[in-house]
Amino acid sequence: MIELSQVSKVFNPGRHNAFTALHGIDLSIKTGGVTVFKGPSGSGKTTLLSVIGCMARPTTGRIFLDGTEITGLPERFATLTRRQTFGFIFQNYNLIRGLTVLENTMIPAYPTGRNYQEIRQRALELLEKLKIESKVPMKVEHLSGGEQQRTAIARALINDPAVVIADEPTAHLDTELSMELLEIVNDLKNEGKTILVASHDPLIFESTAVDRVVSLRDGKMIDQETPR
Repeated sequence: MIELSQVSKVFNPGRHNAFTALHGIDLSIKTGGVTVFKGPSGSGKTTLLSVIGCMARPTTGRIFLDGTEITGLPERFATLTRRQTFGFIFQNYNLIRGLTVLENTMIPAYPTGRNYQEIRQRALELLEKLKIESKVPMKVEHLSGGEQQRTAIARALINDPAVVIADEPTAHLDTELSMELLEIVNDLKNEGKTILVASHDPLIFESTAVDRVVSLRDGKMIDQETPR
């Protein structure tokens, strides 16, 4: 369970160019299922995912994870929570050029202290599951968009996170690849993962795989619905 109470986020507070990206968000997200945050560019979707995933701190308000407040954790513990609980799929993938598919997939697991061979085996299993095992030795800059997406998903799953966060995951994909992504999301949902997606793509927020849609505009929640 993730709970947000009166969460706001202000960039450049106290300056002439201060900007409030989130305004007093109250939100409860149950364990499991797919929640999509939709809204136009600038609505606060990415910022909201960032504060939920401990990648940014809210300016005001409180955030709870399974009943434990994580709002003001020291950076060391925030990093540990982020690594253990969340897996991130970024809009531009953020893969490291010059490294192979396998190497990129393994990177988030190195700080955990697990054995190299164990990490490698886990990465290979994920890449096979995502049907990209044939690309294991390739440098990521030589992959297609869909292959980069699958590599990014494998990397997000390497530490077996309870919560997967995806920011505009279909932004660079055509319809066919977007539908393939939705199949992967549905599989993760069936495994019991909690999936949080920011998207303004109707293919995403109108999908039958989605359990809840939260609409944002100008940093405020304006609507919630259960698509069916």
